[in-house]
Amino acid sequence: MVTAHQVRTVIGVIGNVISFFLFLSPVPTFVTIWKKKAVEEFSAIPYLATLLNCMMWVFYGLPFVTPDSTLVVTINGIGLAMEAAYLLVYFIYAPKDKRLKVLGILAGELVFMASVAVGVLLGAHTHHKRQLIVGVLCVIFGTAMYASPLSVMMLVIRTKSVEYMPLALSLVGFVNGVCWTTYALIQFDLFVTIPNGLGAIFGAAQLVLYFCYYKSTPKKTTDNNNDIELAQSAK
Repeated sequence: MVTAHQVRTVIGVIGNVISFFLFLSPVPTFVTIWKKKAVEEFSAIPYLATLLNCMMWVFYGLPFVTPDSTLVVTINGIGLAMEAAYLLVYFIYAPKDKRLKVLGILAGELVFMASVAVGVLLGAHTHHKRQLIVGVLCVIFGTAMYASPLSVMMLVIRTKSVEYMPLALSLVGFVNGVCWTTYALIQFDLFVTIPNGLGAIFGAAQLVLYFCYYKSTPKKTTDNNNDIELAQSAK
Protein backbone atom coordinates (compact mmCIF):
# COMPACT_ATOMS: atom_id res chain seq x y z
CA MET A 1 0.00 0.00 0.00
CA VAL A 2 1.29 3.44 -0.96
CA THR A 3 1.79 5.68 2.05
CA ALA A 4 1.44 9.45 2.29
CA HIS A 5 5.19 9.67 2.96
CA GLN A 6 5.97 7.85 -0.29
CA VAL A 7 3.63 10.10 -2.27
CA ARG A 8 5.22 13.14 -0.67
CA THR A 9 8.68 11.88 -1.60
CA VAL A 10 7.69 11.33 -5.23
CA ILE A 11 6.14 14.79 -5.47
CA GLY A 12 9.25 16.26 -3.83
CA VAL A 13 11.48 14.58 -6.43
CA ILE A 14 9.30 15.96 -9.24
CA GLY A 15 9.50 19.37 -7.56
CA ASN A 16 13.29 19.08 -7.49
CA VAL A 17 13.39 18.42 -11.23
CA ILE A 18 11.06 21.34 -12.04
CA SER A 19 12.94 23.69 -9.72
CA PHE A 20 16.21 22.64 -11.36
CA PHE A 21 14.92 23.82 -14.74
CA LEU A 22 13.79 27.08 -13.15
CA PHE A 23 17.30 27.58 -11.80
CA LEU A 24 18.59 26.96 -15.34
CA SER A 25 16.45 29.75 -16.81
CA PRO A 26 19.15 32.49 -16.50
CA VAL A 27 21.64 30.46 -18.59
CA PRO A 28 20.86 32.33 -21.87
CA THR A 29 21.54 35.63 -20.10
CA PHE A 30 24.96 34.50 -18.91
CA VAL A 31 25.82 32.95 -22.26
CA THR A 32 25.19 36.40 -23.72
CA ILE A 33 27.39 38.01 -21.05
CA TRP A 34 30.14 35.46 -21.72
CA LYS A 35 30.02 36.00 -25.50
CA LYS A 36 30.02 39.79 -25.23
CA LYS A 37 32.44 39.74 -22.28
CA ALA A 38 30.35 42.50 -20.71
CA VAL A 39 27.34 42.60 -18.35
CA GLU A 40 25.95 45.70 -20.08
CA GLU A 41 22.68 46.65 -18.33
CA PHE A 42 22.02 43.26 -16.73
CA SER A 43 21.52 43.47 -12.98
CA ALA A 44 23.00 41.09 -10.41
CA ILE A 45 20.26 41.82 -7.87
CA PRO A 46 17.90 38.94 -8.87
CA TYR A 47 20.75 36.42 -8.52
CA LEU A 48 21.91 37.85 -5.21
CA ALA A 49 18.32 37.66 -3.94
CA THR A 50 17.93 34.06 -5.09
CA LEU A 51 21.29 33.16 -3.54
CA LEU A 52 20.14 34.40 -0.13
CA ASN A 53 16.80 32.65 -0.54
CA CYS A 54 18.55 29.34 -1.32
CA MET A 55 20.91 29.73 1.65
CA MET A 56 17.96 30.29 3.94
CA TRP A 57 16.05 27.25 2.64
CA VAL A 58 19.11 25.01 2.91
CA PHE A 59 19.44 26.03 6.55
CA TYR A 60 15.70 25.49 7.08
CA GLY A 61 15.90 21.95 5.70
CA LEU A 62 18.84 20.78 7.81
CA PRO A 63 17.95 17.96 10.26
CA PHE A 64 18.61 20.03 13.38
CA VAL A 65 16.11 22.67 12.17
CA THR A 66 13.44 20.74 10.23
CA PRO A 67 13.75 16.94 10.21
CA ASP A 68 12.75 14.94 7.11
CA SER A 69 13.31 17.81 4.67
CA THR A 70 16.14 16.32 2.61
CA LEU A 71 14.52 17.25 -0.72
CA VAL A 72 14.28 20.89 0.35
CA VAL A 73 18.03 20.85 1.09
CA THR A 74 19.04 19.11 -2.14
CA ILE A 75 17.27 21.39 -4.61
CA ASN A 76 18.19 24.58 -2.77
CA GLY A 77 21.77 23.36 -2.43
CA ILE A 78 21.85 22.90 -6.21
CA GLY A 79 20.27 26.34 -6.66
CA LEU A 80 22.85 27.84 -4.31
CA ALA A 81 25.70 26.42 -6.40
CA MET A 82 24.14 27.60 -9.66
CA GLU A 83 23.48 31.13 -8.41
CA ALA A 84 27.07 31.30 -7.16
CA ALA A 85 28.26 30.29 -10.64
CA TYR A 86 26.08 32.97 -12.27
CA LEU A 87 27.46 35.61 -9.91
CA LEU A 88 31.02 34.48 -10.62
CA VAL A 89 30.49 35.01 -14.36
CA TYR A 90 28.87 38.36 -13.63
CA PHE A 91 31.77 39.39 -11.41
CA ILE A 92 34.36 38.44 -14.04
CA TYR A 93 32.81 40.62 -16.75
CA ALA A 94 31.40 43.48 -14.66
CA PRO A 95 33.14 46.88 -14.42
CA LYS A 96 34.80 47.83 -11.15
CA ASP A 97 31.87 49.78 -9.70
CA LYS A 98 29.44 46.91 -10.27
CA ARG A 99 31.94 44.41 -8.85
CA LEU A 100 32.21 46.44 -5.65
CA LYS A 101 28.41 46.60 -5.41
CA VAL A 102 28.10 42.83 -5.81
CA LEU A 103 30.83 42.21 -3.23
CA GLY A 104 29.19 44.60 -0.77
CA ILE A 105 25.76 42.98 -1.06
CA LEU A 106 27.24 39.47 -0.96
CA ALA A 107 29.24 40.29 2.17
CA GLY A 108 26.09 41.65 3.81
CA GLU A 109 24.18 38.48 2.92
CA LEU A 110 26.89 36.22 4.34
CA VAL A 111 27.05 38.22 7.57
CA PHE A 112 23.26 38.13 7.85
CA MET A 113 23.15 34.37 7.19
CA ALA A 114 25.91 33.69 9.71
CA SER A 115 24.12 35.83 12.31
CA VAL A 116 20.85 33.93 11.76
CA ALA A 117 22.61 30.56 12.02
CA VAL A 118 24.48 31.45 15.22
CA GLY A 119 21.44 33.10 16.78
CA VAL A 120 19.13 30.16 16.01
CA LEU A 121 21.57 27.46 17.14
CA LEU A 122 22.48 29.24 20.37
CA GLY A 123 19.13 30.81 21.21
CA ALA A 124 16.59 28.21 20.10
CA HIS A 125 17.00 24.77 21.63
CA THR A 126 14.05 22.88 20.11
CA HIS A 127 13.16 21.94 16.54
CA HIS A 128 9.89 23.83 16.84
CA LYS A 129 11.54 27.13 17.80
CA ARG A 130 14.27 26.79 15.17
CA GLN A 131 11.75 25.90 12.48
CA LEU A 132 9.56 28.85 13.46
CA ILE A 133 12.34 31.44 13.32
CA VAL A 134 13.97 30.21 10.11
CA GLY A 135 10.60 29.41 8.54
CA VAL A 136 9.33 32.96 8.99
CA LEU A 137 12.48 34.31 7.31
CA CYS A 138 12.07 31.79 4.47
CA VAL A 139 8.47 32.87 3.95
CA ILE A 140 9.55 36.51 3.71
CA PHE A 141 12.35 35.89 1.20
CA GLY A 142 10.45 33.22 -0.72
CA THR A 143 7.37 35.41 -1.06
CA ALA A 144 9.48 38.33 -2.25
CA MET A 145 11.08 36.13 -4.90
CA TYR A 146 7.77 34.70 -6.10
CA ALA A 147 6.20 38.18 -6.17
CA SER A 148 8.92 39.54 -8.46
CA PRO A 149 6.88 38.84 -11.67
CA LEU A 150 4.22 41.34 -10.51
CA SER A 151 6.05 44.16 -12.28
CA VAL A 152 6.06 42.16 -15.52
CA MET A 153 2.36 41.39 -15.11
CA MET A 154 1.60 45.10 -14.71
CA LEU A 155 3.62 45.74 -17.89
CA VAL A 156 1.52 43.15 -19.74
CA ILE A 157 -1.71 44.82 -18.62
CA ARG A 158 -0.43 48.29 -19.48
CA THR A 159 0.92 47.40 -22.94
CA LYS A 160 -1.61 44.64 -23.73
CA SER A 161 1.37 42.59 -24.86
CA VAL A 162 3.01 39.40 -23.51
CA GLU A 163 6.28 40.14 -25.32
CA TYR A 164 8.27 40.16 -22.06
CA MET A 165 6.45 37.32 -20.30
CA PRO A 166 7.46 34.00 -21.95
CA LEU A 167 4.81 31.30 -21.73
CA ALA A 168 7.25 28.49 -20.88
CA LEU A 169 8.66 30.28 -17.85
CA SER A 170 5.21 31.20 -16.56
CA LEU A 171 3.98 27.63 -17.01
CA VAL A 172 6.98 26.06 -15.27
CA GLY A 173 6.69 28.56 -12.42
CA PHE A 174 3.02 27.64 -11.96
CA VAL A 175 3.68 23.89 -12.00
CA ASN A 176 6.59 24.35 -9.59
CA GLY A 177 4.39 26.25 -7.13
CA VAL A 178 1.63 23.63 -7.33
CA CYS A 179 4.09 20.77 -6.87
CA TRP A 180 5.80 22.19 -3.78
CA THR A 181 2.48 23.31 -2.27
CA THR A 182 1.18 19.75 -2.62
CA TYR A 183 4.41 18.44 -1.09
CA ALA A 184 3.98 20.77 1.88
CA LEU A 185 0.31 19.95 2.43
CA ILE A 186 0.76 16.16 2.57
CA GLN A 187 2.91 16.49 5.69
CA PHE A 188 1.75 19.95 6.60
CA ASP A 189 4.50 22.54 6.57
CA LEU A 190 3.12 26.08 6.76
CA PHE A 191 6.43 27.71 5.85
CA VAL A 192 6.79 25.78 2.59
CA THR A 193 3.08 26.14 1.80
CA ILE A 194 2.79 29.94 1.99
CA PRO A 195 5.47 31.06 -0.53
CA ASN A 196 4.82 28.17 -2.92
CA GLY A 197 1.05 28.63 -2.69
CA LEU A 198 1.56 32.26 -3.65
CA GLY A 199 3.90 31.11 -6.42
CA ALA A 200 1.13 28.90 -7.81
CA ILE A 201 -1.36 31.78 -7.65
CA PHE A 202 1.02 34.23 -9.35
CA GLY A 203 1.85 31.60 -11.97
CA ALA A 204 -1.83 31.00 -12.69
CA ALA A 205 -2.40 34.75 -12.98
CA GLN A 206 0.45 34.98 -15.50
CA LEU A 207 -1.07 32.19 -17.60
CA VAL A 208 -4.45 33.92 -17.58
CA LEU A 209 -2.83 37.19 -18.67
CA TYR A 210 -0.88 35.40 -21.38
CA PHE A 211 -3.98 33.93 -22.98
CA CYS A 212 -5.88 37.21 -22.57
CA TYR A 213 -3.24 39.33 -24.31
CA TYR A 214 -1.57 36.83 -26.65
CA LYS A 215 -3.62 37.90 -29.67
CA SER A 216 -3.02 41.60 -29.05
CA THR A 217 0.76 41.14 -28.83
CA PRO A 218 2.55 42.73 -31.83
CA LYS A 219 4.20 40.12 -34.04
CA LYS A 220 7.70 40.60 -35.44
CA THR A 221 8.55 39.56 -38.98
CA THR A 222 12.00 39.00 -40.44
CA ASP A 223 13.03 40.96 -43.52
CA ASN A 224 14.01 37.82 -45.41
CA ASN A 225 11.16 35.35 -45.05
CA ASN A 226 8.45 37.20 -43.03
CA ASP A 227 8.29 34.38 -40.48
CA ILE A 228 6.28 35.42 -37.45
CA GLU A 229 7.90 34.94 -34.08
CA LEU A 230 7.31 36.02 -30.52
CA ALA A 231 10.00 38.17 -28.95
CA GLN A 232 11.31 36.75 -25.70
CA SER A 233 13.64 38.31 -23.18
CA ALA A 234 16.21 36.38 -21.11
CA LYS A 235 15.99 37.15 -17.41
